[in-house]
Amino acid sequence: MAAVWKGELGGGETPGMRLGRRELEKEGRRGGTMTSPGVTPDTELDMKDVELNEMETEKQPMNASSPLASSPGSLGEKNGVVKVKVAEEEEEEGPMVAKFTGLSKEELLKVAGTPTWVRTRWALLILFWLGWLGMLAGAVVIIVQAPRCKDLPKQEWWQKGGIYRIQDVAGFQDSGDDNVGDLAGLKQQMDYLSKLKVKGLVIGPLHVNPENDQAGTNLKDIDKRYGTLDEFREVLQLAKKKSLKVVLDLTPNYRSQSPWFSQEISLNRDLQDKMKEAITFWLEEGVSGIQVGGVEHLNDTQILSEWKNLTEEYSVDDHTRVLIAVTRRQDAEGIFSLLNETTGVDLLSSPYLLGLVKGGQEDSTRGEAAAKMIRQYIQEAGDKWPSWSVGRPDIGHLASPMGEPLLRLFHLLLYTLPGTPFTDYGDEIGLRDLPGQPAASSVIRMQWDNSANLGFSKANQQQVNTAASNVTVQSQNSDPASVLSFFKQLSELRGKERSLLHGEYTEAETSNPSVFAYLRVWDQNKRYLVVLNFAPRDQTISIVTSPPLPDQVTVELSTQPTEEKKQLSVRELRLAPSEGLLLSFPYVA
Repeated sequence: MAAVWKGELGGGETPGMRLGRRELEKEGRRGGTMTSPGVTPDTELDMKDVELNEMETEKQPMNASSPLASSPGSLGEKNGVVKVKVAEEEEEEGPMVAKFTGLSKEELLKVAGTPTWVRTRWALLILFWLGWLGMLAGAVVIIVQAPRCKDLPKQEWWQKGGIYRIQDVAGFQDSGDDNVGDLAGLKQQMDYLSKLKVKGLVIGPLHVNPENDQAGTNLKDIDKRYGTLDEFREVLQLAKKKSLKVVLDLTPNYRSQSPWFSQEISLNRDLQDKMKEAITFWLEEGVSGIQVGGVEHLNDTQILSEWKNLTEEYSVDDHTRVLIAVTRRQDAEGIFSLLNETTGVDLLSSPYLLGLVKGGQEDSTRGEAAAKMIRQYIQEAGDKWPSWSVGRPDIGHLASPMGEPLLRLFHLLLYTLPGTPFTDYGDEIGLRDLPGQPAASSVIRMQWDNSANLGFSKANQQQVNTAASNVTVQSQNSDPASVLSFFKQLSELRGKERSLLHGEYTEAETSNPSVFAYLRVWDQNKRYLVVLNFAPRDQTISIVTSPPLPDQVTVELSTQPTEEKKQLSVRELRLAPSEGLLLSFPYVA
């Protein structure tokens, strides 16, 4: 029976089977029947019952308390059911498993040494190095033949954008009610000034200057009408936070027609000493430069070189100081002679281009005249950095003699020529002089909003007329077609586009004497084409340059408020009356 159990259960007795066998053996000894391994039929039936009971137990799920759970060997569990693995099944699975062990070391060495594999390895190695050397040679050729970018020339802050002049502080903004603009009012408008995208401000003169009284003139003290030294320091600090430089005008006798008290400044050692002391004082206070007017009255321009030495002495890498000389001369000969004489200054400002407005030029030839004047000025300037302006404080605001269309055109001209453009306060909105009064005899007040007194002062609350209400900062700020919006866009382009900052200046042929056109080009950057129609009528032109222009150019800015940004043909370019266009096209290798 033991053999039967072992065969049926796959080998080995269970604890229950051993217990049953022992009970049978005891009964056999008692009855004397257990003399042989055989059994009776009854006994065999009983043992089958025991076997079945044991098998039923094994079919039950395994758990931790089951005696089979701890039994090692052939029992396994899947989803709570015990599986008995028969030895014969294991033997049958064995021959079916194929193991791949690869080539032995000896076999690999034997194969690798065959001529075929040796030739293949050499061919692959040669192809790898040839490919690598080919890529290296290609990279070298690309680097050598690729066009190289030019190094950007070093520029000082006054060469990177426009300069805004508030020379008559009394007309800019009154912080109180005395109808006199002051430093506190200027400080109130610093946010506005920063949004004009100019690089610096020229303020003043502000010092104490009884007319024609040299002894009573104090170049180091602020006239109380304008404020105090502490208020000036606050203006400097606030301007610095807005990334604006401040240049102070120190023309000594600014309230008189004789800015230097006499023609013999070279003999006036007292005035020379006071000027040096004052320049040093204000540079130490933190101004970014000094401006002096009426330099045509100096009989010894060498004095300017001495003052230039002072501004250079106080210049550091992140804060260079500028010396600006101003002349009232309008004639080309006189201005060109000053360009050669005033070698000790950084900028010479003059109303040179005013001749295009008041010089009696015919509309039909004004474009041709503009080209000639600018060509001559650039040639006379030579290596000196040029500057451009149309008006001057004693002449008045530009909108008065030329009107708004030409005002926009002149803004476009000044801010796209090589050099530093100067703008007088109010010209960015088209401020006009008082009718019937010369500009030199009255203060032209800035117009801020449509409130009483146009936002200039709290005093003398006067009603605003309709014409003036359209020429205010408030009304133009929100109007994308206004003069102010045009000026802001133009000033921003002048300060960031490399072709306008560093580019070469080249005239373009228009075959029309009333139209002036020129190119500004720098290296591989976007190119600019400026086209100015000085005539009060429509013009259709064809622009010729060498090398030729592309057939289509893009409108970046137009002096016509309704002109949309679009593509235009330079072969048949239509211009409205007094229209100026700033056109662009990409660099092509």
